[in-house]
Amino acid sequence: MEQAHIFCQRRSGVLLHVTSLPSGNLGKDAYRFVDFLQQAGVTVWQMLPLGPTHSDGSPYQCLSAHAGNTRLISLEKIRQQPWCQSEELSGGKIAAQIALAYRHFTTYAADDLKNAFAKFCADESYWLDDYVLFREIRQLQHSTAWFDWPAPLRDRQEPALVEIRKQRSESLNIRRFEQFMFFSQWQALKTYANQRGVKLFGDMPIFVAHDSADVWAEPKLFTLDATGEPEKVAGVPPDYFSETGQRWGNPLYHWQTHIDSNFDWWQRRLQTQLKLFDLIRIDHFRGFESCWEIPASCETAIEGQWAKAPGEQLFNALLERFDELPLVAEDLGIITDEVNALREKFAMPGMKILQFAFGGDATNPYLPHQHTTDSVTYTGTHDNNTTLGWYQTLDDGAKHHLHAYVGHSDEGMPWLLNRMALMSVSSLAVLPMQDVLALDGAHRMNVPGTTEDNWRWRFQWDMLPPDCAQVLRDMNALYGRLVAD
Repeated sequence: MEQAHIFCQRRSGVLLHVTSLPSGNLGKDAYRFVDFLQQAGVTVWQMLPLGPTHSDGSPYQCLSAHAGNTRLISLEKIRQQPWCQSEELSGGKIAAQIALAYRHFTTYAADDLKNAFAKFCADESYWLDDYVLFREIRQLQHSTAWFDWPAPLRDRQEPALVEIRKQRSESLNIRRFEQFMFFSQWQALKTYANQRGVKLFGDMPIFVAHDSADVWAEPKLFTLDATGEPEKVAGVPPDYFSETGQRWGNPLYHWQTHIDSNFDWWQRRLQTQLKLFDLIRIDHFRGFESCWEIPASCETAIEGQWAKAPGEQLFNALLERFDELPLVAEDLGIITDEVNALREKFAMPGMKILQFAFGGDATNPYLPHQHTTDSVTYTGTHDNNTTLGWYQTLDDGAKHHLHAYVGHSDEGMPWLLNRMALMSVSSLAVLPMQDVLALDGAHRMNVPGTTEDNWRWRFQWDMLPPDCAQVLRDMNALYGRLVAD
């Protein structure tokens, strides 16, 4: 099987989540960032999942696998619309501001725009109707998880849902309008980026959150009991990093039900993501071959076991629906031959992390001489320290290995590792924005296994050196990563 067309040419990318833009939304900073990438000869903008988050802010435990995070909506962009009475949108909570914008929209918008809204609601009804109902009930239930709702709502008894739809019809339409605004602003940004040669690279977690519209709407697709509680949950086994493993708590898929429907749920999920992105990373790819299945009654991952998953059947079904699968497999950690075979069969590049390369011997698979073209090389990811922060914590042996490997270069960190990523044979090389800005560990995005102070980092434009775009462009040219128009 051939790789997706995006990998037919060497490229470079920058990893920056939308929340890390100075404004944290889809407004003018997002467009300015695309302009910076274009000037730098960078043709891929990678980001994290875009879904609405729980209170911890993690984009990997979202309330929906389809919906957009309305906190990313630019109110400034809404104020610029001819139907918006901008003087009334002066600030405050974004939900209240969008509710006011909805009333302007219904009063002043032209018929063609109202028709576009109606078409959006119809086209996206396969997830939108359940999502807005889920969010409305969740608010009425004071943000408690759906499996703790009164049984008629928890179990989706039709009389209870009909009553909510009747009593809360305007609120439900406002929630549909929020999604219309998100997807409209996103598509405008995607068009702007694509016209300038920049591809958008998204992220799709393999599992979905237990407290999500997806699990509430279709519980039969997951390993749940009659009250909505999981019987088995996801995680990873004990390893070098944790004696008890990691118990993530996501419900596992009831794979036979997915097989019986020809993976319809997955087809719908990927359909949404391909509207948003040109390229998608699948987080925890190895779970499509075998996943660590933990009894829900266990507090740690120790008592789990490997359970086979129908990855080959799934990807065959997706190929029947979509022309190609522009996917990247997150294949970090201990990966078996079976997982590699699955990734290679469907021509998905894997990942190489340079921060994992040093301190051992020449057989380390993350060292550049071990890289292959069907891979994406990173200095680090959103889960790593910044490269400067990482280097500052390295022991002397790992530092010596690093400098001996590159020939004792005088180039400082993080640009020494940035250069190493760009010169790799990998078809795509991605640098976190923190490494482009040469920032230390105080600017880290996430520390796995912790819940405090993650996902909050933002850069400011004055952090960007005046010559940064030119330096990146020269390196892209030097290592054959400039893409012809």
